[in-house]
Amino acid sequence: MRAIHIANDKKRDAEVGFEVNAKKSAIHYELPDGQAHTNIKVLKSTIDLTDEALVAKYGDLTAVAQEIIKADPEIDMELIGRKISGTHKLYLDRDNHIAYRVNLVQVVKNPDGTEKERKDLTKAPANANSEIPIQWSGKKFPKAEAIKKFVFTRKYQIRHVSGLTFDFLYNMAKELHESKSLMFVGAGARGNEPIRLVTGGEPYRGFLEGRVEGEKYCLILHLTNIELKGI
Repeated sequence: MRAIHIANDKKRDAEVGFEVNAKKSAIHYELPDGQAHTNIKVLKSTIDLTDEALVAKYGDLTAVAQEIIKADPEIDMELIGRKISGTHKLYLDRDNHIAYRVNLVQVVKNPDGTEKERKDLTKAPANANSEIPIQWSGKKFPKAEAIKKFVFTRKYQIRHVSGLTFDFLYNMAKELHESKSLMFVGAGARGNEPIRLVTGGEPYRGFLEGRVEGEKYCLILHLTNIELKGI
């Protein structure tokens, strides 16, 4: 369970946990003999069998077509179709050599697809568990209004890590449950900055939802980077 630093409406803060609480599907797939199916990865091709590599080797597409008719050079019978596991992502240069130092560049384009601006991609630090906690903004959105205004792409359940943090989160959930609304939360000293869960990650706007049933509570952090606007 990952940690998040969050404050309530009274500016009291605590470090608690958050995690994805995914619900497993009741549907499962079986093979004809009743065994459970297993997803596997197979090798589709290698670099030296790509169209570009074959053209570089034989000269042009016509020559490649003739070689394919003769000997099928685009297929390696010893490698293609093999099961693979434990893969790692690598960056390659134009010559298909491993690039050990990579500078990420952000390209901004015009509506017609032409390049407008090119600059180094800066990796903003994560702030979900920084020294300054995630703040309540005081702005509440009724649930019926929020689901029509924002597209929530991620959600995480906020969990207590001790008896004290149980009361802390329970009171937050109870207040939101009784008001039937979502609370807009943000990072930074003023609580108006986007939330980043990882360094260089996507910036999100956060909304807290609370549900209470007796002595049980559920506090959910909804994240969105898409706002719906009327035509």
